[in-house]
Amino acid sequence: MSVTALRDAQDVIIGYLLIGTDNTARQQAEETLLKAGALQSAIFNSANFSSIATDAKGVIQIFNVGAERMLGYTAAEVMNKITPADISDPQELIARAKALSVELGTSITPGFEALVFKASRGIEDIYELTYIRKDGSRFPAVVSVTALRDAKDDIIGYLLIGTELKAGALQSAIFNSANFSSIATDAKGVIQIFNVGAERMLGYAAADVMNKITPADISDPQELIARAKALSVELATPITPGFEALVFKASRGIEDIYELTYIRKDGSRFPAVVSVTALRDAQGVIIGYLLIGTDNTARKLVEEEQTKSDQRLRDQQFYTRSLIESNTDAIMTTDPSGIITDVNKQMEALTGCTRDELIGAPFKGYFTDPERAEAAIKRVLSEKSVTDYELTARARDGKQTVVSYNATTFYDRNRTLQGVFAAARDVTERKRVEAELQQAKAAAESASRTKSDFLASMSHEIRTPMNAIMGISDLLAKTSLTPEQDKYVQIFRRAGDNLLNLINDILDLSKVEASQLELERTGFSLNDLLEKVTEMVAARAHEKGLAMVYEIAPSVPNDLVGDPTRLRQVLLNLLGNAIKFTQSGEVTLRVAPDANPSVPTALRFTVSDTGIGIPREKLGQVFERFTQADSSTTRRFGGSGLGLTISKRLVELMGGRVWVESEVGKGSVFAFVVPFEIWATLNRPTTAPVGTGPEPALRALRILLAEDSPDNCIITVAYLEDTPYRVEIAETGAIACKMFEAGYYDLVLMTGKCRSWMA
Repeated sequence: MSVTALRDAQDVIIGYLLIGTDNTARQQAEETLLKAGALQSAIFNSANFSSIATDAKGVIQIFNVGAERMLGYTAAEVMNKITPADISDPQELIARAKALSVELGTSITPGFEALVFKASRGIEDIYELTYIRKDGSRFPAVVSVTALRDAKDDIIGYLLIGTELKAGALQSAIFNSANFSSIATDAKGVIQIFNVGAERMLGYAAADVMNKITPADISDPQELIARAKALSVELATPITPGFEALVFKASRGIEDIYELTYIRKDGSRFPAVVSVTALRDAQGVIIGYLLIGTDNTARKLVEEEQTKSDQRLRDQQFYTRSLIESNTDAIMTTDPSGIITDVNKQMEALTGCTRDELIGAPFKGYFTDPERAEAAIKRVLSEKSVTDYELTARARDGKQTVVSYNATTFYDRNRTLQGVFAAARDVTERKRVEAELQQAKAAAESASRTKSDFLASMSHEIRTPMNAIMGISDLLAKTSLTPEQDKYVQIFRRAGDNLLNLINDILDLSKVEASQLELERTGFSLNDLLEKVTEMVAARAHEKGLAMVYEIAPSVPNDLVGDPTRLRQVLLNLLGNAIKFTQSGEVTLRVAPDANPSVPTALRFTVSDTGIGIPREKLGQVFERFTQADSSTTRRFGGSGLGLTISKRLVELMGGRVWVESEVGKGSVFAFVVPFEIWATLNRPTTAPVGTGPEPALRALRILLAEDSPDNCIITVAYLEDTPYRVEIAETGAIACKMFEAGYYDLVLMTGKCRSWMA
């Protein structure tokens, strides 16, 4: 039976371990060894154990070599002079006496009595205490106390066997623990002791192996052969494979701990670490060997896992380093003070310095503006990250490179700041491209302005002869014409009207794109504007047999402030399109307050029709320039595709938005929302009533017409032929100025070109 006290970290007993086996065979073997005195001699004479024997009063009588080594006294200095209490911590003796007095219910005197009281009562006693060496230093020890008795069982003294705590605990644990195999053999290697640990590990009962086999019989034979060969070379002497290979070094007094594979009773194998010690008698003759082994499976697994983990770590480090090195940016890390701790190859290339030269150097020293570079580090530390911070790097050879500095802080697993991780990207090429793009953009904007100015100028130049054409066609229509001539003139007038509308659209678009179109801000009557708009499109709707519906919600205010001209232009465009693309049904104009409460004075205008509709995939294109949903509609219905584009631009200039919903074959709904101001009553001008009496006769006016186009002069004079007005013509602005200075005129009519001449 083996009894071991189980203790916690404070050495308090928390239980006991009792291991029992059939001990008949083992006892026989142990008796053989004990008779030879090998174990007692090994313990008593060992330098690893202090063996102190006292008389009944506690005076030291025996002080072995181990005690001399541990305590620094010679035997002569202590024998017959002091007790073990004199070399023990006095405070611990007091504490032990108190504890034992409570435990055993009797008063115990501090001193030697406290050390041996349990043993004197036949109680097994193993405890820890602090020994004091001759030089005053201290060390913890585990002490086992045994009462020495004579033949009459009277106590004649005490034996205190102590070990330094660490070593003693370890040896005790090894020999008594089931986690260690302790195998003792005789001089020939035949097993004499086979502890419980060996039984558990190897699957044999002690009786199965004792006095029958050697440890070589439960070891891997190939390993024994390999070990014998290796030792033969190492020690330059032939060594036989087998038990000799296991104990040869120990037999020569050489410390020996090695790994080997044990074979269990069931044939399975496990790795073990074995420590071999030669057992000797009093004359130093080897009488056996002690082999203490531990199952090395767990350690092997741990080592394998550690190896794998180390390899994974190396792979990860290699992968991370590869990522850093393969990056096209110059990458570096610094500590919080701005000292470089690592760099990649790109950083070496950027600075012209080696990695060893860069590491440990200040980050700011490699830029043309060190203060700005240092500020970058401080900014990262305060804001945690920085992006697109521009710096100019300076290489050793003086080459300067503009870089975009991007950085962030980085931390260890405990969230402790380690420093700054930064990437510097060469943006020299990007800066060059940006400059070129800026120049190209400026050139494009200039070209666009030139184009817009050209379109505006050309539209004006085209409008002048068009006005002449339209004027002549109107005058011609008033003359006596044959039916055929009248038909031609009407075609002539319609074509001219369409062409003039196109010119007006181009002029408006060019003004919008050149940001030259200014909105008017004036008071107007919404009802009057909508009536005029519907009157202008009603005739075309009537010609196609379409119903024209016009609805205004009761809550819509009538008196508004805004640009009535541009509002009318947008409505005419949308209504004109609706009539153009509707063959039957109706066209509806509705006006209502917008549903968005954030702009309470915004009005929503909705123009819906029952026309051809627009495919869903084309809805996003209807507001683009020169675009119609289907190119065939241009051939069928005509138009430039500018009307919706201009309408969208005008609505947006007025602070609104426009959108469309449509379904092929069922019609379209165009809607826009524009904010207006309410025209306050107090600010409105008063108007005289119209039509309440006979119209007064026209007063004769003297008119000065400054016009360089003879055709326009003829048309103007023709229009005023039946009026009392007297028209005088100036061909240039300069002539007009002289005529105006020389005489009085009620009215001056002047073209834009003449105005420019005057300027």
